[in-house]
Amino acid sequence: METIAPLWLWIVFVGFVLAALFVDFVVLKKQGAHDVTVKEALNWSLLWVGLSFVFNALFWFAVKNETGSNAIANEKSLEFLTGYLIEKSLAVDNIFVFLMIFTYFAVPSAYQKRVLMIGIIGAIVLRTVMILVGGWLLAQFHWILYVFGAFLILTGVKMWWAAGKEPDLNDNPALKLLRKLLPVSKHYDGEKFWTVENGKKIATPLLMVICLVGLTDVIFAVDSIPAIFAITKDPFIVLTSNVFAILGLRAMFFLLQAAASRFHLLNYGLAVILVFIGTKMMLIDIFKIPVAVSLGVVLGILAITMVWSAKTPPNT
Repeated sequence: METIAPLWLWIVFVGFVLAALFVDFVVLKKQGAHDVTVKEALNWSLLWVGLSFVFNALFWFAVKNETGSNAIANEKSLEFLTGYLIEKSLAVDNIFVFLMIFTYFAVPSAYQKRVLMIGIIGAIVLRTVMILVGGWLLAQFHWILYVFGAFLILTGVKMWWAAGKEPDLNDNPALKLLRKLLPVSKHYDGEKFWTVENGKKIATPLLMVICLVGLTDVIFAVDSIPAIFAITKDPFIVLTSNVFAILGLRAMFFLLQAAASRFHLLNYGLAVILVFIGTKMMLIDIFKIPVAVSLGVVLGILAITMVWSAKTPPNT
């Protein structure tokens, strides 16, 4: 798998991710369990988006320095931006599922932050592995592009069909299996995953939530990884756009939690985006849709969906 990014930029990226995780797990952990306000979530969301753009600018200068070409630098930075926007958009659907899980288990808002922090670590590790495997498969078997494309189209159609329907966790096979394997307490014990009842060590509901969040990470990684490969096959761009989208997931969750009803039609837009990306992938050997056009389509679909949501009351 070839990449245009120089070694030093890989090192900068790894260092940045480690620093970000240090802030989340060490610095913010000192705050303890607390309710995240909308203002706090908005500030962190803006910070993560801003840092993503700063990194993209650094990527542009690195590519310009490596190739000596503004055109190539523009193209690669545009690929990063498009990939980042797609992954960020798909992450919104991920967040709505998190909301459903937290509501079902009545997770106290003060404990939700820790669950999301652990989920972010799992998502980064999982997606890194899947990107490396996916990149290797594409390098060895070009026809897998068509498999990815067909999968995205089918996923988009399925998402459109399921949009507006309330999912039922009671029928979730993973949750049923977990309950059979683990005795679970009916009450939370702070942020602990295990507690003792009647002299026996049993799981708390928070452990069940972690398991379901992890399963959700797997499902959405399967959906989103093929989507970014439709934009670029450069492993650096694929990985960095995914990770930067994930790093802002925790703050975006609390932000959208307060405004979920305003974006009740967003899943329809995400469904159309997946179908468009899948179609782009299926046509790659016949007609390659420019990255700038892809970015414009994604932005346009998101804008239309958000305006549509704002003008259409829920459940109408």
